[in-house]
Amino acid sequence: MFRHLRLICFDLDNTFWPIEPVIQAADRAVQEWLHMTYPALAAATSAAALREARFELARQNPEQAYDMTWLRIEALARCADAQGLSMAIGREGFEVFIEARHRVEFYADVQPALQLLGRKYRMATLSNGNADMRRIGLAHHFEFTLNAATLGAAKPDPRVFQKVLDLSQLAPAEVLYVGDDPDHDITGPKKLGLRTAWMRRDPSRQLPVGVQPPDLVLATLADLVSELQSPL
Repeated sequence: MFRHLRLICFDLDNTFWPIEPVIQAADRAVQEWLHMTYPALAAATSAAALREARFELARQNPEQAYDMTWLRIEALARCADAQGLSMAIGREGFEVFIEARHRVEFYADVQPALQLLGRKYRMATLSNGNADMRRIGLAHHFEFTLNAATLGAAKPDPRVFQKVLDLSQLAPAEVLYVGDDPDHDITGPKKLGLRTAWMRRDPSRQLPVGVQPPDLVLATLADLVSELQSPL
């Protein structure tokens, strides 16, 4: 099945690191910054209120719903404007958020696996999130890194996977996509014929009804090394 594999493309959040504690910590950092810098605005809003504001913005602006950076900046900017404050606070607050958002803790298997896989395969990343691989410290492993904001579309839109094929100049069967979300990371790439690997770090998770099985089910990236080692 993987005899012709040449490139492995990875999701990031919940594939390379757990994202929930990262986002929670980053949201707390923003709230603490607001309390210190704009206490009136802090008193008038909360992390939960800003989250709901982002959801509402996405509903009202489906053409920009893929852009997590825009949603965060705009939601805080509008909250600031409602309090008679500068909308530039949206950008200020995002800089606080994005600094904390890059303080990730890798799953233990990630960096050893990337070192081994990189000896044999070309590698790339494709994410809906706004992590910067240079700031994370992993950019040197990858030929290219893509995200929804720069592509103008988000997984599972086939266009984002087509971009992977276009940049790599490979056939779909030569590319393996690895990610944790069944719809985004299995259904999406399968529409174009890419190979797929489901990162199921929680063994209790089951594929939703109607989702085609992936080519591989992984508990860790060490499993992927083992599957592809012939030898590496």
